Amino acid sequence: MTEYDQPASQGDPGPVDLAELALVEAELDKRWPETKIEPSTARIAALMDLLGSPQKAYPSIHVAGTNGKTSVTRMIDALLTHFHRRTGRTTSPHLQVATERISIDGAPISPRLYVDTYNEIAPFVEMIDAQSQAAGGPRMSKFEVTTAMAFAAFAEAPVEVAVVEVGLGGRWDATNVVDGEVAVITPIDLDHTEFLGSDLAGIAGEKAGIITKAPERLVPRDTVAVIAEQKPEALDVVLRAAVEADAAVARQGSEFRVLARRIAVGGQQLELQGLGGVYTDIFLPLHGEHQAHNASLALAAVEAFFGAGADRQLDVEIVRAAFGSIVNPGRLERVRNAPTVFLDAAHNPHGVRALAATLADEFDFRKLVGVVSVMGDKDVDAMLTALEPVFDEIVVTHNGSPRAMDVEELANIAVAKFGDERVVVSPTLADALETAIGLAEEVADPGEAVSGAGVVVTGSVVTAGAARTLFGKEPV
Repeated sequence: MTEYDQPASQGDPGPVDLAELALVEAELDKRWPETKIEPSTARIAALMDLLGSPQKAYPSIHVAGTNGKTSVTRMIDALLTHFHRRTGRTTSPHLQVATERISIDGAPISPRLYVDTYNEIAPFVEMIDAQSQAAGGPRMSKFEVTTAMAFAAFAEAPVEVAVVEVGLGGRWDATNVVDGEVAVITPIDLDHTEFLGSDLAGIAGEKAGIITKAPERLVPRDTVAVIAEQKPEALDVVLRAAVEADAAVARQGSEFRVLARRIAVGGQQLELQGLGGVYTDIFLPLHGEHQAHNASLALAAVEAFFGAGADRQLDVEIVRAAFGSIVNPGRLERVRNAPTVFLDAAHNPHGVRALAATLADEFDFRKLVGVVSVMGDKDVDAMLTALEPVFDEIVVTHNGSPRAMDVEELANIAVAKFGDERVVVSPTLADALETAIGLAEEVADPGEAVSGAGVVVTGSVVTAGAARTLFGKEPV
């Protein structure tokens, strides 16, 4: 039995595995970061050709959009797994450890497999580097290489279906060498405007670039575009892209929707109208109306993959079990009680608004303290505007990333929104957490109860991941 025949996650890695993983990550970090993009898929396509086109060895569900991509990808993976399909899943960025980016059978691959996969494709990567540089282009980016690693690992496993999350944009993203039988477009909003454009229609055009004409097969099958509810200008662009690709279309709010939703202990209870019928008594162990819509989108994507329709509904009991099993780290994830501490990876205005709405609608904290560190290229003003009504106080800090906004600069913006008396500055995330917990535990008078206080750590995926590690949580 080969290593690839073993379960994807194989217990605790040894020190040698971790040391080699660190070396691989150091090599990858010398490349272009995933926050940069060049409008070309030529390098990744050439590498795939050298590797024997592993991405064509299995069908794929491709997920793009501004927010909710990782949540929807994880939900699709869980549904497919419960329907007894062996899955490969690639998401980005990771919260804590790079191996989270490549999952097989619902679990991150082992450090050993990550290193071995890198070593196997490295000589071919160097060939593409040389070709590109000879033509005056850049070396392959870190994201291009890790995407190739994922596709190679999936083919070697082998998986029966890949669930692929776009890194940045869509049209020119390295993942766009897959032929997604189902192309999922989550809600589109303004983000990464320096690469994708400053207007919603332009960004939607980039995202919709994953909707491609189905390749010719012995058994013809159309691409299906599963589209979340969108602002009109974004929806128009996405629908036009679907028409150009001869793709069938399923729209949230039309062909499928959330019929009913009520808050429940530890999550929410849903009734979903899918493509194949109504699914009742769905417990989703996640908070927020946006997660209900993510669940609806994921269900429709899996229905489309299996060819479900008016006369073919998925097994409701299996759907219930799949959604009940969802684990979504860093998405309003509770990591401590008394005071309650939540982590949320919201990192742009659209995501922060969803977080703020959930905190206002589903929780009744006596006092809520925010811990915030954001990346310097984000619309911080809009993010803090959304958070101001729900946080009694805010602790601004630095998450350790070189891309993070300077603490003093962040503090100045926070003071303009919250007022000087509601803003505290802490130089490190560890200090910020200790400070925020202390603030949450403070009471106005000695007789006041200390219960009902909370802390929410947010502003970036990096912030949520670093906090998760500080709280001793293992990567999921």
